[in-house]
Amino acid sequence: MSTPSPHSLSRSQVWLLAARPKTLPAAAAPVILGSALAVHDGVFKWLPALAALLGALLIQVGTNFANDYFDFKKGADTTERLGPVRVTQAGLLPPEKVARGMWFIFGLATLTGIYLVLVAGWPVILIGIFSILAGIAYTGGPYPLGYNGLGDLFVFIFFGLIAVSGTYYVQAISLTTTVLLASIPIGLLATAILVVNNLRDIETDLKAGKGTLAVRLGEKGTRLEFLVLIAAAYLLPALLVVLDIFPLESLLILVSLLRAVPLVNFVFKEKGRPLNKALADTGRVELEFALLFSAGLLIS
Repeated sequence: MSTPSPHSLSRSQVWLLAARPKTLPAAAAPVILGSALAVHDGVFKWLPALAALLGALLIQVGTNFANDYFDFKKGADTTERLGPVRVTQAGLLPPEKVARGMWFIFGLATLTGIYLVLVAGWPVILIGIFSILAGIAYTGGPYPLGYNGLGDLFVFIFFGLIAVSGTYYVQAISLTTTVLLASIPIGLLATAILVVNNLRDIETDLKAGKGTLAVRLGEKGTRLEFLVLIAAAYLLPALLVVLDIFPLESLLILVSLLRAVPLVNFVFKEKGRPLNKALADTGRVELEFALLFSAGLLIS
């Protein structure tokens, strides 16, 4: 069966394409783990957990709209693009509509955040403001993070440390060292998703003057970065089990190596458009890792 042309899509399908649903596991995984940590510690609250999940998904979609809009305006998205279709570059939506969609989604995220502020207080205000600003600043503003080699650090902090810890905090109104440590491997895997994306786009980003960390490291260095991120995401929890910080059942995460090991091999062999498959698979590895880690915590 042939794939339908993007130009044959309905308006709702175009907006769904712009939302890039395949990126949403990176937003859901840390919330799942943060909530599992809350259950493990006996502080789980389902309404704040649900609001944290909704807020995380909205911020991810808003960031995707922002990337679509700002990359087009900066000339980074061209006809040579190897990644999934961007609606602005493809002419499916005018840039002004995508920008309005971005602000609308971030507005919905703000409404969700107001509830969480009422539940958990002023720290949520800071988390929300900085998360939305970072989503815009990744490709927008006078010093876009993604264009200046800071995207990897941004993803690690916001999709790992802040997302897991923030989810736990809105339920427990406190943080523990264990929660902070648990957020690290999720941040590493979220960063690995970005690394695959930027590895695929090295040549086109170089032409567009987009100075991602992958452009600076080159293909060999970027593949090594990907390997280090994946390996560290599994080795850290194993070490913490040995140190009796994480329960033994946390090692359920090792099941997801069945997908992670072939993925690393694939990333080291392929380049360009075939890495779109690796991009989706890295998201699946992160989601599976979070689910297995969470299951281990609940069993323990």
